[in-house]
Amino acid sequence: MTSPNLTLKQSHRLSVAPMLDWTDRDYRYFLRLISKHSLLYTEMVTTGALIHGQRERFLAHNVSEYPLALQLGGSDPEALAKCARFGEDAGYSEINLNVGCPSDRVQSGSFGACLMADPKLVAEGVAAMQAEVTIPVTVKTRLGIDEHDSYEFVYDFIQQVSAAGCDMFIMHARKAWLQGLSPKENRDIPPLEYDRVYQLKRDFPQLHIDINGGIKTLEQAKLQLEHVDGVMMGRAAYHDPYLLAEADSQIFADSHPIPSRHEVIRQMLPYIEHRMSEGRPLKSITRHLLGLFQGQVGARAWRRHLSENAHLKGADITVLEHALSLVPDTSAFVK
Repeated sequence: MTSPNLTLKQSHRLSVAPMLDWTDRDYRYFLRLISKHSLLYTEMVTTGALIHGQRERFLAHNVSEYPLALQLGGSDPEALAKCARFGEDAGYSEINLNVGCPSDRVQSGSFGACLMADPKLVAEGVAAMQAEVTIPVTVKTRLGIDEHDSYEFVYDFIQQVSAAGCDMFIMHARKAWLQGLSPKENRDIPPLEYDRVYQLKRDFPQLHIDINGGIKTLEQAKLQLEHVDGVMMGRAAYHDPYLLAEADSQIFADSHPIPSRHEVIRQMLPYIEHRMSEGRPLKSITRHLLGLFQGQVGARAWRRHLSENAHLKGADITVLEHALSLVPDTSAFVK
């Protein structure tokens, strides 16, 4: 399967972060109804899962999700190259290497943020993937790990990996503590250091640098784009997905009509019916929709009805239709 015209050419980009257990194919389909151009990422998939597991299930997606990046977790260059090929053949727009996740489970597999300590191995992995595919190979990483948190440390990491051919980095603007902090705590406790990311862009002007961490609104994203090439948003976009409704016009200069929240759900219904016919439980899809009416009249009733009914035996799209009737529809389209 080929994905035409998906190499990202615009000078600025906005993306939604890969999040385990959250950015599955149902969430991505839903989010694509809100923003046509924001880059979406899969959950991290390990090379072992793709090579030895249910590859088709892990790579499955809908072409309407494009542009879509596949995030890999792994450290063996040969395995990474093989999985990058799987990703390109499946139609993905980008292959991203996870060098940022600090969880114990990831460390035990010798990938994620702990790889910052071995930039030579990361460089070898990047080079192997780039030799195998024609789509972009990118790296998502941190500013440092544990006591290795000087600017010189991250500068050296970027220098070595970019020398291997990687020209796009997504920088989570915090370091990671590999011991002593949970993944959740690693998203909040290490302080944000945006200035260090800006300095990396100044020191490596030829590279495309995206920034990630603590960015919660499009207004904040646009301010970041004065310093870097792209912005990645995470949990803010999950809990309040409609905040991306104006991303296409404000970031990508596409002034197409913006669907209302009600229209987004109506467009989701045929997809949900199809997924349920494949055996997908309704509750596994509706969990992604709970935040759609964040800050709107009726939002609580929407969340309550879905939470109390989507898991019941025999639940179908009438649960969504009733929940939608509890929220006032102020307009068919927002101009």
